[in-house]
Amino acid sequence: MDIKLDPCRDDLPLMANTAHILVKHYVLDLDVDFESQIIEGTLVLFFESGNRYRKKSSSTEETRRSEPNEACKVRMPEPCHVPVTNTRTFSSKMGYNDFAICGKGGKDTSGKDSNHDNQEQASGISVSKYCCDTKNHGSEDFLLVLDCCDLSVLKVEEVDVAAVPDIEKFTRSPKLTVVSELRNQIVHELVTLPADRWREQLDCYARCSQAPGCGALLFNTDTWSLQIRKTGAQTATDFPHAVRIQYRTKPQGRSVTWTSDQSGRPCVYTMGSPINNRALFPCQEPPVAMSTWQATVRAAASFIVLMSGENSAKPTQLREGCSSWHYYVTMPMPASTFTIAVGSWTEMKLETCLSNDLAAERPFPPPEADFRCVGTCGHMEYPCRFQNASATTQEIIPHRVFAPECLRGACQEILLPLVSSCLSAAHSVLGTHPFSRLDVLIVPANFPSLGMASPHIVFLSQSALTGSSHLCGTRLCHEIAHAWFGLAIGARDWTEEWLSEGFATHLEDVLWAKAQQLAPHEAQEQQKLRACLRWRRLQDEVRNSAEEMQVLRPSKEKTGHVSDSGSSVIKHGLNPEKVFMQVHYLKGYFLLRFLARRLGDETYFSFLRKFVHTFHGQLILSQDFLQMLLENIPEEKRLDLSVESIFQDWLESPGLPQPLQTEPQAGAECGLARQVGAEVEKWIRVNRRPRKRKRRGTEEVFEKLLPDQLVLLLEHLLEQKTLNLRTLQRLERTYHLPQQDAEVRHRWCELIVKHKYTRAYKTVEKFLLEDQAMGVYLYGELMLSEDARRQQLARNCFALTRELMDRSSAQVVAEMLF
Repeated sequence: MDIKLDPCRDDLPLMANTAHILVKHYVLDLDVDFESQIIEGTLVLFFESGNRYRKKSSSTEETRRSEPNEACKVRMPEPCHVPVTNTRTFSSKMGYNDFAICGKGGKDTSGKDSNHDNQEQASGISVSKYCCDTKNHGSEDFLLVLDCCDLSVLKVEEVDVAAVPDIEKFTRSPKLTVVSELRNQIVHELVTLPADRWREQLDCYARCSQAPGCGALLFNTDTWSLQIRKTGAQTATDFPHAVRIQYRTKPQGRSVTWTSDQSGRPCVYTMGSPINNRALFPCQEPPVAMSTWQATVRAAASFIVLMSGENSAKPTQLREGCSSWHYYVTMPMPASTFTIAVGSWTEMKLETCLSNDLAAERPFPPPEADFRCVGTCGHMEYPCRFQNASATTQEIIPHRVFAPECLRGACQEILLPLVSSCLSAAHSVLGTHPFSRLDVLIVPANFPSLGMASPHIVFLSQSALTGSSHLCGTRLCHEIAHAWFGLAIGARDWTEEWLSEGFATHLEDVLWAKAQQLAPHEAQEQQKLRACLRWRRLQDEVRNSAEEMQVLRPSKEKTGHVSDSGSSVIKHGLNPEKVFMQVHYLKGYFLLRFLARRLGDETYFSFLRKFVHTFHGQLILSQDFLQMLLENIPEEKRLDLSVESIFQDWLESPGLPQPLQTEPQAGAECGLARQVGAEVEKWIRVNRRPRKRKRRGTEEVFEKLLPDQLVLLLEHLLEQKTLNLRTLQRLERTYHLPQQDAEVRHRWCELIVKHKYTRAYKTVEKFLLEDQAMGVYLYGELMLSEDARRQQLARNCFALTRELMDRSSAQVVAEMLF
């Protein structure tokens, strides 16, 4: 039974059969061509058969998996409603019309993959299609399934790793006479080298990736996958363990964005697409497929290539006008975390000694010693920083900042003074930095969010560079926190994204307070104020979103479960509206705040360091965190808390969690929020005052407010039915609103639209053009007004930005406008 997927609304399929065979390492060799907007080259994958993810689920039923020697046979499916690939049965007698063999030198002249049937069709089959069968039926071949979309695959071949000079040291058994077995043994020995031989391992990967091919492999593609087989290879063990894929991306591919930077120069970058990296290179996307990688990227010499890599790569000139960049990682990570950005970036450096206190690299007092890594780690073997004594005490890791040249001033004034202090603050709270270095890149205006973290690199929106340092600092702390939660510790099931975003949201306040070196009372007040703001946003989100989108653990007891082949789906993964929802951030934040208050901050953060020590380098489910936490809560504080009750109250129910509904009203105990309340009353009096000659002594005096207080003030004023022109003008003058940060200006633009403050429409237009990461909601406000001038403003701005706008954003805005 075929199930047609709407690629814009439905769940995201993860097709790779990771239960049978896993990628251990990727070697990418790519050319970036800005004229054609294509990335082209080769990808060599090194495999090991069998799922190496051996950690048991904390749930009652362990996630099903196959043993290493089980044969994956292509079988007819049982009826099931999980989307994967076309139903077919392949045998060793299959004709070459069903799978393509692209000969050497073959060109892609049609713009489609070099196979017989490249129709981009959405289809569905049973997850049991690639079921395992240990019996040898003698006629069925193993099928490798990779996640792949929007790519032109030109050729697939086995790599003759046995032809590499001096590779004999990786052949333990001299009795092996079957060449294919010899090649697979070489790869097995290579991928299982001990961590202290990582340099030798990377070198061998590079040399093996350049070995000649030894036989073309049959392949086929559909909408979501690349399927590869070798005639006669009936099990994952028999299948070639080193495979080379020649391919090219498509200009419209959804994993990368071709655009222009703020200086008008071309650039391309991975932008955190809902389909992840499958339109950049064929890969295994399920998070259990943790791998390392190395990449060589060639581009015109005027471009800088940044990438998720442990080394700070420098360009090598290949020929006049062309440079090559090489990056690598030795910590196994999901392929979805691979990130690349190529553009005419400029490295920004502090030119003078700034007076800003945050510019000084002052260390923070270390936390209690219980976060120091002692003994062995629980993850698979790799060169772990938690086992390196000098790394555990490194408060500030090496870092660089890149941006278009036109943003040099803003970077000098706002961003550069913050990075060291935020890194040091993170170390003081969480301990060892999981990654050895950090690049920060200010990405183009079409970036759809305020920030994104990947291994060794953080993307920040240009919206973070406006106003004071507050928005930039909090966002930078949020992304830095992802190094621990989201990257070093990842969710085994991507539907549980609160394990990443909830933690980063909760930690950003703590890290930013540390970075500013606030006194404890001042830090507590600011955190209460931010809780008040988030409470309002959560209420608004719950009122205005579908209930099914408000659940943090939508698969409930099936969370973490996959099919027999390892394929699965991500609920709502392709829904464009999900990108703009904050429920995972907010409910996750309030859950962690609730737990921290129950334990006390000192106990909670001591536990958090212990948790990081235990689970870094691993994938987790919600119960892994909650069970360990409850084990560390004294009996007298645990009361009625249990994993089951937290699931029911916080993670598996829509709406406001029950514990939040019984708490005192957010902001009631916050002095900063009460101060805002007093200022709101003043503005209401000003707005009601009739227009007449001013009297001395009756003029209201307004207090200076923090950026978060300004946001809260404007949100309260948005609740007023009317604000007259004089009030709006005075608001603008009193707080210099057009010069404030993007969060404040967003609320100000809402007031402008609501109250038809026509002389400030240019401010709204500027926001929609320059703050695209935050402007989507404003389009809706402009259209709901049913005012012809405001609706035309929205259409004009969309016409100017639509071509380069993020695809999900453009789709949502188009639905509002047309």
